[in-house]
Amino acid sequence: MSGPSPTVAVLGTGVMGGPMGRNIARAGLTVRAWNRTTDRARPLEEDGATVVERPEEAVDGADVAMTMLADASATLEVAEAILPAMRDDALWLQAGTIGIAAIERCVELARERGVAIVDAPVLGTAKPAQDGALTVLAAGPDEAVERCTPIFDAVGQKVVRVGDEPGGATRLKLAVNAWVLALTQGAAEAVALAKGLGLELDQMVEALDGSPTDAPYFRMKAKLMDDGEYPTSFSLRLAAKDAALMAEAASQAGVDAPMIRTVARRLAEGVDAGYGDEDMAATYRLSAPDGG
Repeated sequence: MSGPSPTVAVLGTGVMGGPMGRNIARAGLTVRAWNRTTDRARPLEEDGATVVERPEEAVDGADVAMTMLADASATLEVAEAILPAMRDDALWLQAGTIGIAAIERCVELARERGVAIVDAPVLGTAKPAQDGALTVLAAGPDEAVERCTPIFDAVGQKVVRVGDEPGGATRLKLAVNAWVLALTQGAAEAVALAKGLGLELDQMVEALDGSPTDAPYFRMKAKLMDDGEYPTSFSLRLAAKDAALMAEAASQAGVDAPMIRTVARRLAEGVDAGYGDEDMAATYRLSAPDGG
């Protein structure tokens, strides 16, 4: 990259991309931000970012183009727009969770264009993104990953290297997210069962306290379920999207994963029921004896 303060195009400034872009700017890097709804990118101007109207403007002259978009179709659409406008020595940092087929297509597009690509989805939700405390999963050639170090330092507390081939990090993200969604759905059904049996969450927590199966994540999500309020840390809609990607990946890998398939269907039902913009813990609403 061209100097100590690279220019980073941040493409997608939603729940995750917005705070990531803010932390990149606060770390002293030059940021040019784009979002499909421009007003959602405007708050980054307070931290010195330049907000542009088109993705091509964001990447023009940038050292790194970071895509952090909601899904595969949005990412591939933006890729078609930005790749012709990127410098020959620029790097594409793909940070969204888009699934195996889509990251493989991104790699093809990057190679056709002749630019380096790093596959770097992140683990964490809104609060870790705001705090610059995400875990970055990074797959790509060492030199390309090294060029991303200032960005990773700004957004994350840890980087896990997942090989030299882009795609490995996406695979790890799907596997880890399968565990996260199993915990979320398991918590929802366990709390619903307790409520249906006339028990209170405090009794569950007391019984689990200090045991190997006690988990801060259970306590956090179960409290939302108990309170019946679901401020969004990671939306049910995005969780359903990720679960569908996991089910697809399992099928393609020859893995029989009935739990993943069931969770994917259940989360999709939650979206259809109108809970998609709430936290993924709102899957509890479908199981709760009182409707959550």
